[in-house]
Amino acid sequence: MRRAKITIVGSGNVGATAAHWIVSKELGDVVLVDIADGIPQGKGLDLLEAGPVEGFDCRVTGTNDYAATENSDVVVITAGLPRKPGMSRDDLLKTNTKIMTQVTEQVAKYSPNSVLIVVSNPLDAMAYVAKKVSGFPRQRVIGMAGVLDSARFRTFVAEATGVSVEDVHGFVYGGHGDTMVPMVRYCSIAGAPLSKFLSQDKIDAIVDRTRKGGLEIVNYLKTGSAFYAPSSSVVQMVEAIVRDKKRILPCAVWLEGEYGMKNLYMGVLAQLGTNGMEKVIEIDLNEQEKAGLAQSAEAVKGLIAALENT
Repeated sequence: MRRAKITIVGSGNVGATAAHWIVSKELGDVVLVDIADGIPQGKGLDLLEAGPVEGFDCRVTGTNDYAATENSDVVVITAGLPRKPGMSRDDLLKTNTKIMTQVTEQVAKYSPNSVLIVVSNPLDAMAYVAKKVSGFPRQRVIGMAGVLDSARFRTFVAEATGVSVEDVHGFVYGGHGDTMVPMVRYCSIAGAPLSKFLSQDKIDAIVDRTRKGGLEIVNYLKTGSAFYAPSSSVVQMVEAIVRDKKRILPCAVWLEGEYGMKNLYMGVLAQLGTNGMEKVIEIDLNEQEKAGLAQSAEAVKGLIAALENT
């Protein structure tokens, strides 16, 4: 059986850590590609040399040449400037749009049948750029945000209730930013609704902390942004695709009428398998949830409008 080939564009903290998770799970061979000479080569070799200790046989290749990424099954794009304190995701828009355009052109050239998973910020706008530049169908350009935001949401719920994170089930909708919509009504602990465990004030505080989850880490690190949870989150998506697991995960997908929205990336539940995003899962929303999603959609539309004017 042929091993999957997984390219990671960007060998910074998110990209290199994602490579680590991928080979530890033996999901496939990894190509780390970066414009920085020596960095992907050094990190790739270092990770490869962990194979005898950790017991994985996956190949890890570091390169500056996109030709080495040819015929990748999945391409994870992490390239771009990270946020720094005082910087919003929107501030990254102009610079990262140029980077995303250049990267996607190369990826589409060498791996025209690949599934793209976009991690770079501002996430929803960068997924839009990748889709537009690649010309790929919506099934093969997906944004990683919902898994991460949902992981943060579930972490905070577990902390507040004192239960295992494994028993907390919940997800986040909307754009990857301050207008994201943690779906409190659908959050449960071992099947019981969250309202049975926490007061509304405590739930509201968790929702607010979830929306600011990335910024909280940026403010601690000061010179960087989160990478353990983001990389772990993207690898869950990679695993669902290369192993055809049919996982239903919250992802940023191109909507074509679902939830009454068209022509924008929005975080919703989607089924992931070999073909990428194979199905959008539509759930019933109450008026408050619809309003929150509409507000988030307006924020994403504003990003796209700004992008088109850059």
